[in-house]
This record gives sequence, structure tokens and C-alpha cells, in this order.
Amino acid sequence: MDTIHPHCAGLDVHKDTVMADVRHWDNGRVRQEVQTFGTSTRQLLALGDWLVAQGVTIAAMESTGVYWKPVWNLLEGRVQLMLINAQHTKHLPGRKSDVQDCQWIGELLQHGLLKPSFVPDRPQRELRDLTRQRSQLIAEKARTSNRVQKVLEDANIKLGSVASDVLGVSGREMIRAIIAGEQSAVVMAELARARLREKIPQLREALRGRVTEHHRFMLQTLMDHVEHLEKQIECFDQRIEAVMGPFEKQSVARLDSIPGVDVRSAQNIVAEIGTDMSRFPSSGHLCSWAGMCPGNHQSAGKRRRCRLRDGDRWLKSALNQSAWAAARTKGTYLSGQYHRLAGRRGKKRAIMAVAHSQLESAYIMLRDDVDYQDLGAQHFDQIQRQRQTTYLVKRLKQMGYEVNLRAAAA
Repeated sequence: MDTIHPHCAGLDVHKDTVMADVRHWDNGRVRQEVQTFGTSTRQLLALGDWLVAQGVTIAAMESTGVYWKPVWNLLEGRVQLMLINAQHTKHLPGRKSDVQDCQWIGELLQHGLLKPSFVPDRPQRELRDLTRQRSQLIAEKARTSNRVQKVLEDANIKLGSVASDVLGVSGREMIRAIIAGEQSAVVMAELARARLREKIPQLREALRGRVTEHHRFMLQTLMDHVEHLEKQIECFDQRIEAVMGPFEKQSVARLDSIPGVDVRSAQNIVAEIGTDMSRFPSSGHLCSWAGMCPGNHQSAGKRRRCRLRDGDRWLKSALNQSAWAAARTKGTYLSGQYHRLAGRRGKKRAIMAVAHSQLESAYIMLRDDVDYQDLGAQHFDQIQRQRQTTYLVKRLKQMGYEVNLRAAAA
């Protein structure tokens, strides 16, 4: 095989050690040297010095958990680095050791057989940490809210059957009253606000339960946890807003104009893909990288059914939520696309198609620096009408008729 990188290195990264194999191609022969380094800062700096002294121009490592990150951070800028998917470097069975692993990575790299993963620059990696942690906190808040509902149901308090949001303003006032020892359903029902006051008779019936000290203790701890999570989420919102400068807040505002995409979703999208679209040759490459397109499984001339490809799960989650929101909008292209596909392909496939369209729109908006333009919900009907007209005219001409079309008077 041809040698693409004559001076390269393969790194096998672990929690406490890094096994490095340096390979040189000299006059048709391979000269290699293997050394082991620790993962402390001093040892990683020594690894960088050794690679530079050996004349290494490029090094590759597997994305092993989070252990590759400090190696990448300390070697970045000293040698060209390549992060690879561990599934793409499977070794032959029965030949598994740390030395053989780093040698195998180095050999694949030397012949140009490795496909690098997308690793953004440091500011975007830090923004990713913030948005992903915020998503974790939001998910934890949802789980805690479900636990509150579970405790209420255990006490036979049917607040969730009347109020659409148990942790809304009215719901929280009623839960605090329960924690404080209030037992009168009539008094707690009067705490309802706004439109919920129209359901006071139902609330009086729903708030009559059997609440014990155990229930009050559980509700108190869970509500404290919910409030703590809300403060943490607010803190992350402020921090994300502060570090969005290099990524142009105008880009977030543009993405926010896509139906179904709110400010948080736009921030998540920017954190995952950035604002420089030159790293993706086309919108199709971006959708493939994100895992928003079906896989390819073809054998013996038959194309088999396969699931969506693996991709950035954080981006897929944000787009999935945005797609469901877009499907509920009125008079938009995305809602028309959803309803057109949901009937014959199912709701889940239709949602993935909408999310795919949202990501393609984001790519074009960020690449060309343009605003979102909605084609309208009737776009697909117009396309279908034109196709049907063209087909029928063609059929009539094949049957020997001369066709002159004239629009009917309105």
C-alpha cells in the first residue's frame, strides 16, 4: 500500500497511560519505536516533546471516553492530531495488546486508512460542555417533576388531572400549602390563578386526599431540588449567553426564525455544528454526520430496511424536539411536510424528515448568511398539481390528442 504519512504516530489512550508508536518510512522500510507515558500533565508534555523531537507531523488516537481530551488539549498546536472512531480500527482477533493497538493505529494512519472525526476548536468545545450540561439539568428537572407527580398520586391528590402544569404558579402554591400542613381542599382550591380559577369546583374534589407527614417530607425535598435545578439552569443560560460572542448572536437569532426552533435549540445547534460550514462540503454531509439520514444496507442486489445512522445524539435530540414543535405550527412548510408524510410513513419518520429539513435550512442560513424563507404549507400541493398536470398532458398527447390548457375563471 502507498505511504501517505511518512512520519506519524499512533496513540493508544487509557486512563493512566498512553502508549505511543512512532513510525518512519525510510527507503522502503518502516522504522518504529514504542514508548509508554503517563497521563499527568508533566508526562503528556514529555510525550509532546518526544513526538516533536522524532519529527512526527501527524498523530492519531481513538476517542476513548473522556480520556482523549487532556491528551488532545496538551498536544494541540504541536502536532497535527486526528481523532478516530474506535469501531473503525478493529484489530484481528487474538492480537489484542496495548502495544499492538498503538502499532495498528499508526500503521492505518501511515497508509491513510483512517477517517478523522470532527473536533471543533476550544471555544466551541467549551460551549458544547455548557449546552450539554444544561440539557442534562433540564432532563433532571423533568424527572424530578415526575417524582412530585408520583408523590401526589400516592397521596390521592389528583392535581395533575385538573391542572395542565402541576408545577405552574397555581400548582406550586397548592403544593406549598400541602407541605405547610393545609388540609382543607376548599382553601387550597382558592389559590388557583388566572384561567385555572374556572376549575375551582374540580380542584376542590381533586385536592381532597390522604396526605401524611411522609408525603409532606417527600414533597419538600423534591420541590427544593426542583428550585435548585431551576437556579442552575438559569446560571447556565447566563453563562451560555455570555460566551456566545465568538459565534455571532446574529446566527442564533437567524436560526430562531426556523419554525419550531427556539433560542435554546438554536444555541444547541450552534454549539454542535458551529458557524463555519466550510468543514461540511454540503448539507447532505452535515445531515449524514449528524445521523439524520438512513443508513445503507444493500446485499445481493437487495436494499434492506435499516435504521438511522449513529451521529451526534445531542444534536439529534435538539432537532427532534424542534421538529415536534414545528409539526404543530400553522401554515408553515415544515408542518405541511409533516402532515404529508405522517399519513403514509408514520409520525416518527415524518418527524425525522422535518428535523432533516430544519438542519438543511440551518446549514444554508449559516453558510450563505441569509434569513429563513418559508415556502408555506401549500408548497407540496402546488408541486403535486404541476406534476399531475404534466403527466396527464403527456398521456393525452401519447393517445393522439392536441392539448391546450386554459385556466378556469375564478
